[in-house]
Amino acid sequence: MVDVSQKAVTVREATAEGWVRLPPEARAALESGTTPKGDPLTVARLAGIQAAKRTADLVLLCHPLPITGSRVDLTLEPQGVRIVATVRTGGQTGVEMEALTAVSVAALNVYDMLKAVSKAVQIDGIRLLHKSGGKSGDYRVDDLPSAVTESGHEKPSAEK
Repeated sequence: MVDVSQKAVTVREATAEGWVRLPPEARAALESGTTPKGDPLTVARLAGIQAAKRTADLVLLCHPLPITGSRVDLTLEPQGVRIVATVRTGGQTGVEMEALTAVSVAALNVYDMLKAVSKAVQIDGIRLLHKSGGKSGDYRVDDLPSAVTESGHEKPSAEK
């Protein structure tokens, strides 16, 4: 592991996203609530939060961090299920891996809960959207619209 003992303790946040692409039969089962194992979005949300907390157990050289906040949102979009995870800590190293792990595990849970309906469900596009804090400063993916906040949610607009 990298020695972070000399790094300053700062507030750090990271947001990641991923997609679960749904064939028509999986989308229909999700929309109608007829999936064999129950509600995939609720289960995946909780699994993603738990995964963020357990990242150091899964990513071998990752520091265990005191997570101060974790949010995982799953929304059904025309392209499939969009997963956005935001993780926060006050620490000496960032939480990018925690956000990415939360998205990955949430996506795996959606797949697991829909595989009986269709094996053609696909996990796609897992990436870091934004990170802040620490020596390296802020990062934002280039194609993230300015109307989207760090947590992947649309900014409120007076025009709406």
